[in-house]
Amino acid sequence: MYQFVKYILMLFLASLSLISCKQKQGDKIRVGFSQAMTTDDWRKQMNSSIKIEASLHPEVDLTIKDANNNVAKQIEDIERFISNKVDVIIVSPIQSKPLTAVVEKSIKAGIPVLVVDRKIEGESYTAYLGADNIEIGRIAGRYIISHSKGSGNIIEITGASGSSPAYERTLGFNQIINESKRFKIVNTIQGDWEKESVKAPLKAILLQNPNIEYIFAHNDRMALSAWETAKTLGLEKKIKFIGVDALNSVNGGIELVKSGVLDGTILYPTGGNEALKLALKMYNKESISRNNILNTIVIDKNNAEIIENQMDKVDQQQLVIESQQGAIKVQEREYASQNNLVRLLSFFLVIILSLTIYSIYSTISISKKKKQLERINQTVIDQNNEIQEMAQIAAKSNEAKLNFFTGLSHEFKTPITLIMSYVESLIENEKIKGTALIDEVKLIHKNSNRLLRLINQLLDFRKIEEQKFTLRASNTKIYDFTNEVMANFKGEAARRNIDFQLVCKNKNLELFIDRGLMDKVYFNLLSNAFKFTPDNGKISISIVENQDNTVKIHFKDSGIGIPDDELSNVFDPFFRASNNNKNSSGIGLHLSKEFVLLHQGTIELKSKQGSEFVITLLKGSSHLQPAQITHKVENLTSIPSLITDNLNIEPDLKNSNPISDAEKHSLLIIEDNVDLVNFLKAKLSNEYVVYNSDGSDAIEKALEIIPDIIICDINLVDKDGYEISKELKKDLRSSHIPIIILTAQSNKESVLKGLQSGVDQYLTKPFSLSILKQSLSSLLFNREKLRYYYTNNIYRVEPESKFGNQEQSFITKMNDIIKKNVENPKFSVEDLADKLCVSRVQLYRKVKAIIGINISDHINNVKLEKAAELLKANEMNISEIAYSLGFSSPNYFSTAFKNKFGISPKEYKTSS
Repeated sequence: MYQFVKYILMLFLASLSLISCKQKQGDKIRVGFSQAMTTDDWRKQMNSSIKIEASLHPEVDLTIKDANNNVAKQIEDIERFISNKVDVIIVSPIQSKPLTAVVEKSIKAGIPVLVVDRKIEGESYTAYLGADNIEIGRIAGRYIISHSKGSGNIIEITGASGSSPAYERTLGFNQIINESKRFKIVNTIQGDWEKESVKAPLKAILLQNPNIEYIFAHNDRMALSAWETAKTLGLEKKIKFIGVDALNSVNGGIELVKSGVLDGTILYPTGGNEALKLALKMYNKESISRNNILNTIVIDKNNAEIIENQMDKVDQQQLVIESQQGAIKVQEREYASQNNLVRLLSFFLVIILSLTIYSIYSTISISKKKKQLERINQTVIDQNNEIQEMAQIAAKSNEAKLNFFTGLSHEFKTPITLIMSYVESLIENEKIKGTALIDEVKLIHKNSNRLLRLINQLLDFRKIEEQKFTLRASNTKIYDFTNEVMANFKGEAARRNIDFQLVCKNKNLELFIDRGLMDKVYFNLLSNAFKFTPDNGKISISIVENQDNTVKIHFKDSGIGIPDDELSNVFDPFFRASNNNKNSSGIGLHLSKEFVLLHQGTIELKSKQGSEFVITLLKGSSHLQPAQITHKVENLTSIPSLITDNLNIEPDLKNSNPISDAEKHSLLIIEDNVDLVNFLKAKLSNEYVVYNSDGSDAIEKALEIIPDIIICDINLVDKDGYEISKELKKDLRSSHIPIIILTAQSNKESVLKGLQSGVDQYLTKPFSLSILKQSLSSLLFNREKLRYYYTNNIYRVEPESKFGNQEQSFITKMNDIIKKNVENPKFSVEDLADKLCVSRVQLYRKVKAIIGINISDHINNVKLEKAAELLKANEMNISEIAYSLGFSSPNYFSTAFKNKFGISPKEYKTSS
């Protein structure tokens, strides 16, 4: 028996060794990637995207070799891949010609090669993936031509010699520029993709010829260097700069466009994830295209913010994926360990079963124990299932509660809007100023603001729960910031005779903080301090700079304090101390802690003769991600509900000369809150003819009225505001109408969804009436500018132009129909409306809104243009032309012709 057991154990150990060996080797697809990106941002972006894609394919063994812009090193790396017999090679060539031979060697060795970003010479590669560099050059040329208003003189700064992107971008750029006689490439600077290669030659050129309108650089780094060089000569505002890459990083293309350094940058995608997908298709011998082109776009000030938000969101999703992949790997290791354990137990079970031959008693005993173990296991499984079901029920219940309170909070914002708007009107009313009522009205306003802050705090709690907060830290003088917040409480301190002090030795101390979030932390801590500190007490804020690169901010009060056994619970949501007999939401301190943690800081509480909260923050910005840092400083005194930042706000002046209804613009308010509708009507009726809809008939009413502008809520009776806006913008009859969304939903997702549905502006409740009025005026002013364009270009509008898509299609189609029927004397406005599939009234209002004249006058203008052509041709006399174009008499035709062209048909014909 002993020998039998020993033999079984030896077989078991051998099998475990074999299993372990197989698990280590596995059937992996080995992919070698020779990286040639020359900048940290490109390298990070490319490597990140290809690694994440590889993490989604456990069968892939990815090896990345970085040549650091060294051609010899890259050739050596590829040679090593070939000698190691990898399955697929991905190459990003530093230069085209030197890499050709080693790529051919790989192909001959039977290893497929995917060339990315830059091509090699010849066709000895399996497939190519990258942006169309010729098209990038063309896009840059088209952008300059379409936006140029100056001299048309251009300087081109190319990439390194021998680089295929540099050659192709120059080729595409020259194709477009050379087609236009007004534009000229004055000089071409041979760069090497880096900043220093630009400065000296560009400075010499600009000193000789400062009359340059555009500089096109083959990447954003050289474009930035060109801007810096121009700045030294005082030419940075005269010259416009175009770059390529559009990286979402500090000093990347998108940031340079937003800051106004670059006029535009062209997105140059890395395509890391697409590269690995193509490599796997090559390995599996699937059918693929030989040339795979990545899409690109121009990024300028109009779309830079949206593209940056999208890239930030992608980065966040990539971080989540990496975190999830890490968790999966941990689970895989645990599974492997448990699998081996199961194998070991199973093998021991075989041994036990073998021993049953020698012992019936042992067999019976083992059988009983096995059944008992199964029953226990089943009991554990049943209990675990019950626990999971209870957890799911609890999670759904909690989610329902949070959704209820969040929705209720959004609903509160509409009545608060009415309260605050009416109170602001009362405060500005000359009859109330100087009376005893003004203090009571200001008290209402103060408490309305307090209620709004509490509602926003509840919404913040929801965002924290869903991890939707993004830190936007800026360099801030912490002493000045603290003073700004303290100013809100100094009146309360004086009224209650509380000693309220700020102590700071270094008043120029700077920290990177999100001013909006840290303002909420300060407000919560100071509100608690004033709430629990008696009259004649003391509250102090001390800012202490430490040697360990940290700053501690102490909030100390002489209040009632917190029991020692409850100190560990104060930051829990909905916690309320046993000695607290005041009303409290219980989430203020929890939010404060979460906001401090977002700054990579800590907050702690000491309670001895009052309470002392201590916030610890790190100096500098190295502890923060680049995406968490902004150079735009938020103004704490600005109106928090406004989503758009670019309005030029004018004071709400009373109009001493009322406008007649005929001169007023028409306004449609789509809102189901009757009080808010009445408020807006009362405030806007002096300037607009106001119509309203509760949302159930919004589209029908908009198409019936064809208003000049629309204000629309999101949460409505039938369709939401997004659907209504999208349908109106798609409909040819209403596409020209500007739409303002006015809603309580202020999160980033809602704003983005609104912009995607085609709205022209997004404002949130509570709103400033003066801002709303200015928004209406600005949008109508922009519509007037568009009308001016169409009026002056009505016969030259082309459908492929990018200016006003829907309106251009309408005008082009309308003009084509009129021109085809211009010699038909029976052709009428009703016929035109029928062919355009709109009613006569809708056609009249649409044409009047776009070009400012009625449709009959427009048809006459087209006929007169045709008459001018016929007079020039000199094939018909004046009477024949008049009757052929449907004019009632030659005299009426002559009068109309002279009114338009200033001379009679006879004089026009003679001069032609």
